[in-house]
Formats: sequence, C-alpha cells, structure tokens
Amino acid sequence: MTVDALTDVAGVRVGHATCIGDGWLTGTTVVLAPEGGAVAAVDVRGGGPGTKETDALDPRNLVQKVDAIVLTGGSAYGLDSASGVMAWLEAQGRGVRVGPDPTHVVPVVPAACVFDLGRGGDFSARPDAATGRAAVEAAAASAAGARVREGCVGAGTGATTGPLKGGIGTASVVLDSGVTVAALVVANAAGSVVDPETGVLYGELFQGRVDYPEVQVHEAARRRLAESQAKNARPPLNTTLAVVVTDAELSKAQAQKLAGTAHDGIARAVRPVHLLHDGDTVFALATGARALDAENPLALNDLLAAGADLVTRAIVRAVRAAESVAGAGGEWPSYEELYGGR
Repeated sequence: MTVDALTDVAGVRVGHATCIGDGWLTGTTVVLAPEGGAVAAVDVRGGGPGTKETDALDPRNLVQKVDAIVLTGGSAYGLDSASGVMAWLEAQGRGVRVGPDPTHVVPVVPAACVFDLGRGGDFSARPDAATGRAAVEAAAASAAGARVREGCVGAGTGATTGPLKGGIGTASVVLDSGVTVAALVVANAAGSVVDPETGVLYGELFQGRVDYPEVQVHEAARRRLAESQAKNARPPLNTTLAVVVTDAELSKAQAQKLAGTAHDGIARAVRPVHLLHDGDTVFALATGARALDAENPLALNDLLAAGADLVTRAIVRAVRAAESVAGAGGEWPSYEELYGGR
C-alpha cells in the first residue's frame, strides 16, 4: 500500500519539528535515509541560496552516501539545525568512518534553508540544533511507510508563495518498471503559484483537466491578496526546496542529473523561478534497492521525467494543504480559503 508520499520509498522516513506561537513561525524537516545511507546529489539554481555540505555531494568528491537531508526555516541561522541531526547520527554510529573504532564517524548532513525570518513576529525566533534533533528523532520514531504531514509543518511552517501561504507537500509514483520515485518540497517562492488571469494554480495546468474558479471568486481573491500584501512590510526573500528520492540504483552523476531535471518541476508550478532572491535547491537520493533495467535505454529518462512531475505535484499539494496565517509578522491567506477545494 502506498501513501503518495516520500515514505513510499522503502526505508525513507520524514520528521518535522514545528515552532509556532510567541513570535515563532518556523521549523525544520529531516529526510532520514535507510541504514547504510543513500547516494546523494544536489542542484542549486537560486541566486540567494543558504546551504551546508552541498560541495560534498559533487560527483567528483569523496562522499558517496549520506544518512540525512535537512530542510529548515530560519534562513542561514537555521542551518544550525543540521548540527543536532549530526549529533543524533553520531550517537547511532552512522556517518563516514574515519577511524578504527566503529564510533569514529563523521556524519555528512547536507542542509538547505528557506527565508522565514520574522514571519511569526520575532526576527530572532529560528531553528537551532535542538530543533534539528527533534525533527530527526521524529523521523526515526515514525513507522515504515507512514503518511507525511503536509502544509504548515516543519520547514514549511513559515513558508509563503508570493502573497499566499506556502508549506510542505509530497507525492510519489511507482513506474511501470517497478521503480518508486517520490518528492517532498518546501514551497516558499518569491514567484507566484497562481495564474493572475484565472486564479488557477500553475502546477495544476500540467495535471489534466482544470476546474477554473468563477470570475467573482477570483476577483474577490485578488482584492483580499492586495489588502494582505499592504500589511506585509518585508520583501519576498524566499526559496523552494525539494528532495527527490528513488529506490533505483544510481551513480552520484545520475543522481545529480535527477536533481537538475527536477528543477523543471519547480518551473512549471512557480513563475518566475531561480531569482536573485530565491535559493531554489533540489537534493536527490537513491537507495539502490532496485537496479535500472539495463535493456531499456529510456529507463533513466523515465525516472528523470517522473522526478520533475512529482515536484510539480508536491508544490500543488503544499499550497492546497497550507492554512492562512495572520499575526505580528504579516498576513498570508491560504489558497483554499480564497478559492476553496473546487
């Protein structure tokens, strides 16, 4: 049984740590790989990224596998949450072996952040090492194949998409070959996810038949968004993050190609993308449980295409799962409040 989430890839777990109230509107999400780690790669295309340990994922470099990926709020400050994940992994003896003793490990924990500073009202309220540890412990404690909470949780707690509330979304598919591909996103874009002429989510234009909002509903939504934007003093310094995971056996170079093509999924759902004020980053993980079909030269292409499609679908799900937020840091209506679940 699948749950249409990142956890449909066997052995992969997801944990959120959500910080809300008293000036907080932020959090951290950890993607925990199976025991033994997963081949990992990354593709960074935003002009203002905030990342940690991404150089280690270059196919030319030493590290082949990682045990966890950290997605976090708090801009560059929030990258400290990766330290808590490292400490937890070290305690489990998981990481790159660097000495004769099994405990002599250095966990490599790539991380990327989104900008959500001050959205809860307190600019200094951001994730730290304790937040990261809470998120990885939640991942480890979750059941195999568990559903993944979407919307305003974890790294998506303070996320916005233009004038709308953003959040966490996830999706998966099993290809005809039997290979599973899945994606999880933090939708927090400076660009818009909504067609300004119709009110349709851009990402839904790639998912078949579209149910367009009534004209009066769209006009009311535009007025509400204009009012909300007038209350938000800070510019949209945002980022969309994604983790694409497969159970296929991939090299680091192939995983990097998967991360790169998955950016197409962001471009279908957000306009414009990869701006100077974005830090758009996609990680790819391959657990290696299934070999690609050597007799099918298009097997890798099918996987690459699926990764992009799933990122688009996950962004749509993130926006539709988000809930409106209004407080000292600003006001961000949700898409569902404005347009309903047509």
